[in-house]
Amino acid sequence: MTKSILPKKILYWYDNNKRSLPWRKKLSQVKREYYTLVSEFMLQQTQVVTVVPYFNNFIKDIPNISSLAKINEHKLLKYWEGLGYYSRVRNLKKTAQILEKNFKGRLPITIEELKLLPGIGEYTANAIMAIGFNKPFIPLDGNIERIIKRLLNLNLISEVSKKNLISKKKILGTSVRASDYAQALMELGALICRPKNPLCGQCPLTKNCKSFKNNDFEIIKERKKKINKFYLLKVYKKNNQFLLVKNTKFNFLKNLKIFPMDELPKHSNLEKDLNFKISNMNMNIVVQFSKIKGSIPNSSWIDSSKLDGYTLPTFTKKIFSYLEKN
Repeated sequence: MTKSILPKKILYWYDNNKRSLPWRKKLSQVKREYYTLVSEFMLQQTQVVTVVPYFNNFIKDIPNISSLAKINEHKLLKYWEGLGYYSRVRNLKKTAQILEKNFKGRLPITIEELKLLPGIGEYTANAIMAIGFNKPFIPLDGNIERIIKRLLNLNLISEVSKKNLISKKKILGTSVRASDYAQALMELGALICRPKNPLCGQCPLTKNCKSFKNNDFEIIKERKKKINKFYLLKVYKKNNQFLLVKNTKFNFLKNLKIFPMDELPKHSNLEKDLNFKISNMNMNIVVQFSKIKGSIPNSSWIDSSKLDGYTLPTFTKKIFSYLEKN
């Protein structure tokens, strides 16, 4: 397969088909770095269509590194409310504070220094180097991995391992338009080389794609096993108010307000009222109205008629919605 032709084909397709996204506007270098940083943190485990309105709202009121470094955490969390995985936004603020203190409010220009910042791992560092600094890096997100798998018709578990895909990404070549090229690859994977029902008739790479030639588009993926967990959720209520506690149980809701919950034995005979599938956990929840006996540490009463005034995760809001209907 000729490597040099792929960037030209993909960029030609991108120039004619790319979505208009707020972080793709023509920007000064300072703004490009900041927009890339914020968008990449938001896009971790979240789809583009969900991120766009959050990004626009965030950037409007928190327009630069300096304002991000100084913003009150409660206010910051309100801008993130509903996106989930709140450790991302806390790490984003920590990163901004380090940049203000040690880098004059700018992103460092080496991948090694980027990876030392909170919340920035291998993928995000590669994405910032490519998109923010126009350097010849290929960030391996799920979309780009899928393109590599299909181009080379990789079908074995060993072939689709992260280590092997990193070694194979050189097949994609490089471009002097590194920023556009990284985004073009992601766009091609998201819009055309989709996990199911890829739109091969609109793909610029059919002549180079072994999966297309073999008529084999199935993506082999080593799936994480879902962990079944059972919880008893206790509802303490007085008038319109409900008691919530500061979460210490779940990393994805770190320090946010949730209803008091206790884990139940694996094979509980109680009939579940709610089910949440979060990451690799299948949460089966039994709801029980209870009376308070003594004090509950790190708790506070929340007025259910004024939920917009609180910073609450979607997880807690869904439980409020369930209680309202039942």
